[in-house]
Amino acid sequence: MKKYWILLVMFFAGLILSAIQPRNYGHWIGEVLPVIIGLTILYFTFPKFRFTMFTYSAILLSCYLMFIGAHYTFSRVPVFEWIQNHYGHSRNNFDKFGHFIQGIVPALISREIFIRRNYISGSKLINFISFCIVMATTSVYELIEYIAFQIAGKDPSAFLGTQGDIWDSQTDMLAAALGGLFMLAFLRKIHNYFIEKEFPGSTD
Repeated sequence: MKKYWILLVMFFAGLILSAIQPRNYGHWIGEVLPVIIGLTILYFTFPKFRFTMFTYSAILLSCYLMFIGAHYTFSRVPVFEWIQNHYGHSRNNFDKFGHFIQGIVPALISREIFIRRNYISGSKLINFISFCIVMATTSVYELIEYIAFQIAGKDPSAFLGTQGDIWDSQTDMLAAALGGLFMLAFLRKIHNYFIEKEFPGSTD
């Protein structure tokens, strides 16, 4: 149990650090709220279904990217701002990197549930449906963001960091798709290793 507590402490350390003098507290709340909801779900489902440390670590990395984006706003993260200026990019692409990692996470979560609960048989079908879940997750997330700010009467482009890119939502989904494919192509065997190590007899 100690290793899980370490991840939880690391989560709250990142959350607290991101809350120290962010660029905009309203923006910060909007960005970290989904992360806190996600943590709440994981907390209450933990006694019934415990993911591998590999999956939890990927989730924590995704949370850290959200904390960084919430602190600076996604269009002003310093490292990617330097990359933008150094290579002459037209925009700060930190959000694309974040969506790439966020594409990895639902692929890991869904794949692990399918394998360990034996809901689906056959690695190819598991991978295909896991990728479908990646695409469903990223598209729903984009829709929720837009609808929420339409209801609030705010300008979504200002909050979401589209940076003048009319195809921002589509390229966000593309980045998530590439993240999901990367996981299924290159991280699947590593994921299998951790599943077999922590929950023997489960892998496909």
